[in-house]
Amino acid sequence: MKRISMAITTSLLVLICSGFAFASPKESAVALVKKGVTHVKEVGKEKALADFNDKNGKFVNGELYVFAYSLDGTIIAHPMNAKLIGRNMYEVTDADGKFFTKDFIAAVKGPGKGWIDYRWTNPVSKKIEAKSSYVEKAGDILVGCGIYK
Repeated sequence: MKRISMAITTSLLVLICSGFAFASPKESAVALVKKGVTHVKEVGKEKALADFNDKNGKFVNGELYVFAYSLDGTIIAHPMNAKLIGRNMYEVTDADGKFFTKDFIAAVKGPGKGWIDYRWTNPVSKKIEAKSSYVEKAGDILVGCGIYK
């Protein structure tokens, strides 16, 4: 009886743990953003931005990574493309003419968070694809993470 009980317990632990490994991309993006927002609160904006910009750091998970914008639309953290840091994206449109950065800012100024859909060049396929970014307010900045659909 002890062996059966131990086998059941072990099986349940494996299933529970594997559930975290198989989170959907959307769930993973939200979790990464929430981790970033918490990090801003814990260590302050400047240290958090330095950590977000580390492409080998804890805010990069495979194809997912945290980015950050100031509320005027300027990119202040982007671990995959340092050339974007300091660039104001407020008036930049996606492939369909959508002002997605304005939508990022509206989401964090309104409800404080949200998903924004737009079309952007996928760096892997080099094709314009549907993308969604989850953004959340962290003090006077927004923290986000995008997924290609």
